[in-house]
Amino acid sequence: MSGHGAPIPMTSRPSGPLKGIADVPGDKSISHRSLILGALCVGETNITGLLEGEDVLDTAKAMRAFGATVTDHGNGEWSVQGVGVGGFAEPDQVIDCGNSGTGVRLIMGAMATSPITATFTGDASLNGRPMGRVTDPLALFGTQAVGRAGGRLPMTLVGAADPIPVRYAVPVPSAQVKSAVLLAGLNAPGQTVVIEQETTRDHTERMLQGFGASLHVAETDEGRVITLDGQPELQAQNITVPRDPSSAAFPVCAAIIVPGSDVLVPNIGLNPTRAGLFTTLQEMGADLTYENQREEGGEPVADLRARFSPDLTGIAVPPARAASMIDEYPVLSVVASFAKGVTDMQGVKELRVKESDRIDAMAKGLRAAGVQVDEGPDWWQVTGLGHGNVPGGALVASQLDHRIAMAFMVMGMATQKPVSVDDGGPIATSFPIFEQLMAQLGAQIVRSN
Repeated sequence: MSGHGAPIPMTSRPSGPLKGIADVPGDKSISHRSLILGALCVGETNITGLLEGEDVLDTAKAMRAFGATVTDHGNGEWSVQGVGVGGFAEPDQVIDCGNSGTGVRLIMGAMATSPITATFTGDASLNGRPMGRVTDPLALFGTQAVGRAGGRLPMTLVGAADPIPVRYAVPVPSAQVKSAVLLAGLNAPGQTVVIEQETTRDHTERMLQGFGASLHVAETDEGRVITLDGQPELQAQNITVPRDPSSAAFPVCAAIIVPGSDVLVPNIGLNPTRAGLFTTLQEMGADLTYENQREEGGEPVADLRARFSPDLTGIAVPPARAASMIDEYPVLSVVASFAKGVTDMQGVKELRVKESDRIDAMAKGLRAAGVQVDEGPDWWQVTGLGHGNVPGGALVASQLDHRIAMAFMVMGMATQKPVSVDDGGPIATSFPIFEQLMAQLGAQIVRSN
């Protein structure tokens, strides 16, 4: 079952050309952070283009539970009346973050240095994911965490009454861990320092600066050193959320593998810490171009045009690029199935602890569809069969993972036989209009019951 109701089996059938404009939802990472930072401000933050998927809506509910006034004005227009840094109230109820690892980890960071107690839970998928990678550094501030075996939800956090600033080197590239520590550092005196060896998505740093925090980034021999001055008074902002590149990945990749396709995806955020997939696709020979490049709200934005690309070639994806496309490897592996030769993906052990073990989930599904996959603890290789040669005909377990479900729906548009997933319900967590949008482009995705 999905974490949000009965399973929704889906089948994707081979499609004619995909044509048109794909208006994908707002960026999920920026949507989460807009609500959380708005709640930590003094004054009213106005947000345009908020992603209204279940993950983000769960974060909105959480901010209300901590005392902020969060209002939905319709059509993606939201406002947040904040309580200020250190102003979170103790919630009356358990905080349910649904399927969202980003939501729960960022919220834990935001409350960790306030003298309050909160209990967090989620759906079956989220409750199976490890939280120690966040609660361990939060403990350095003085926060206490008690959860199930293995550091799993449900989990209660007791915020630090007298937090101390920390200096923390992130052991594994993770924007969630980095962001949780920085958000905790907001209510700690002095300077909190985070060091990362590999640059991860930097929305938190950009947005903290935009909200008025004193934050400095330096490239040093230690790595990328981020220094935050604690206990600022954040200033309310007007935020326009760019479209989500992780959601754009699905119509873009579908257009590349379906004959005759030509799809335009407007207003996509192209933050360099998020755009690794598009660079990789171009290196594989995809007909993918940027139009109307510009900057909005401190973030680079462009319109993406993706066309059918019959002569894709497998490549070795640089391990250093992994952090900029970690959520896109599932759908990249689908594109790799239609390329000629081997696509090699290294340094991706983070995929083992996402909503599912994504390497395992994709490997099983791709093999069931007739594609050769080799894998290890932090790598996998897909041997592509070339355009028109991928059999399909598989029933795949989505493992409560929205990106697994969507990746195989994309695959079924270009295989010889349809591809099905046992549960497409989790898609609503990040891309609630996925079925409608793809149908408008010409895809044939049907619910099987």
